[in-house]
Amino acid sequence: MKISVIGAGNVGATCADVLAQKDIVNEVVLLDIKENYAEGKALDIWECSPVNYYDTRLTGSTNDYSKTANSEVVVITSGLPRKPGMSRDDLIETNAKIVKSVTEQVIEHSPKAKIIIVSNPLDVMTYCGYLAAKKPSNEVFGMAGVLDTARYRSFLAMELNCSPKDIQAVLMGGHGDTMVPLPRYTTVAGIPVTELVSNERLDAIVERTKKGGGEIVNLLGTSGWYAPGASAAQMAEAIVKDSQRIFPSCAWLDGQYGLNDIYLGVPTKLGRNGIEEIIELKLNDAEMELLHESAGHVKEVMGVLDNMNLF
Repeated sequence: MKISVIGAGNVGATCADVLAQKDIVNEVVLLDIKENYAEGKALDIWECSPVNYYDTRLTGSTNDYSKTANSEVVVITSGLPRKPGMSRDDLIETNAKIVKSVTEQVIEHSPKAKIIIVSNPLDVMTYCGYLAAKKPSNEVFGMAGVLDTARYRSFLAMELNCSPKDIQAVLMGGHGDTMVPLPRYTTVAGIPVTELVSNERLDAIVERTKKGGGEIVNLLGTSGWYAPGASAAQMAEAIVKDSQRIFPSCAWLDGQYGLNDIYLGVPTKLGRNGIEEIIELKLNDAEMELLHESAGHVKEVMGVLDNMNLF
């Protein structure tokens, strides 16, 4: 069994490293357009195998998609970061062309692969991948909610001085400032978080979660990679192990939550077929309003892609 990761930058290489250490597939392929870059990263990760005790083989490739053939899962991290002076529309146009090309080449060699999009802007790039793949929507989805809930849960663990293992949470909506954390569905060892954290502190943690990516950028001068890479790897693991785990994913909605024809973060069940089920929570009026507001922002960005006439 094989998983391929397209893009050997910080996020892609971290994802490949985490997958290798999980020891759940025979091979992880790391591919990049930069000459010898993926080969070097793959070799470095493989040289960890005697230290960290795993058998997963690592293959690096410079733009040779034949190496990715027959992958069970493909994680796409390709794309450029937003640069000074670059508008949102410029970023979408640049990365959409990259994601379209990458997805088409992936599908040529692995037509049955489940595709996880990590490229930014996440929601619209997932939509782009879906249009390029020409596959059922349950087989093309985005990684955002796993990362966002991980940040949310890690901040709560810091606040409560407890193990993050005991915290479960749900987060919905677009990836960014309009995401919708749901304290009502957040528990600590089964205890509602609202019984343990004041509303004032909870609101502050929710706001920190919404700006979690920006906080890392301000500290590092670039976006994070450990948590995003590990989050994508966790989704891939759920698919290859057919574990039916429930994760928030950027999924195609066709009537759920009163929304249609949009990729948006919602609770999903992941297994061998990709998204096995979209779970509809009973949101209250305030929560539903926030979700639809977030969806409006995502729809606007999707419209930018549609107007480019790439498909």
